Amino acid sequence: MGSASKMRGPNRWTAQIGSFSLRLIWHFIHFIISTWFFVLGLAGAVDSCLISSGLLKKYNDLNLGKLRYLAIVVDSDEARQTSKVIKLLQWLSDIGVKHVCLYDEEGVLKKSKDAILEKLDHIRLFKETDEIIPLDKKNMTLELASPSDGKEAVARAANLLFSKHLELRNTSEDQEENIFTEAHMTEALRAVGCSGPDPDLLLVYGPARCHLGFPPWRLRYTEIVHMGPLKSMKNGSLMKAIYKFTLVRQNYGMG
Repeated sequence: MGSASKMRGPNRWTAQIGSFSLRLIWHFIHFIISTWFFVLGLAGAVDSCLISSGLLKKYNDLNLGKLRYLAIVVDSDEARQTSKVIKLLQWLSDIGVKHVCLYDEEGVLKKSKDAILEKLDHIRLFKETDEIIPLDKKNMTLELASPSDGKEAVARAANLLFSKHLELRNTSEDQEENIFTEAHMTEALRAVGCSGPDPDLLLVYGPARCHLGFPPWRLRYTEIVHMGPLKSMKNGSLMKAIYKFTLVRQNYGMG
């Protein structure tokens, strides 16, 4: 019994030392990671302040020629912060962005339409069309979108294509004419008035790093940038994201 007790003593101490060492390593790694993200956050905040203050001259005159249409995806919980959404739109207007689409998963932004338009009287609603109408310096067009628009658009376009398929089947023996391509789908969406322009840039505000169901047929050549939570939005970060987009070289088609 004495010998067994003496063996358990060193084993217990070894286990305790091992457990303490693992906890120490975990806390050390956690400290390093937390410090790293804190430094990144601090650097981003300082950078944003410098951009907003105009001290970084390259951000003062953004080339918005490439940014014909901007989409903003907002997490539905954060979309209820109407004052934040209004402030974001005001920033975009001050920057000079002319055409904006606001989207969330539950249609919260659509319900806030009247409150948004009341605060920003220089904004008018976007009419569904592929053609973007030039505006004067003070005005902006705004599109409010939700998944219900996409589902309805796909259903109506599918019905149109199905009707066309039956018509071709009855009048033509050439089966190649019954093969529908992406171009046919685009034409059908345009015919039912639900195509909408493709955003050049899509900014995502919220915890998720995805487009949250934004109509995928409108994202064929779109740059997507995650901006973090809406409650932490910064004007400088917004300007920086747009500036980086203006430097991107986009190649269309096959080389």
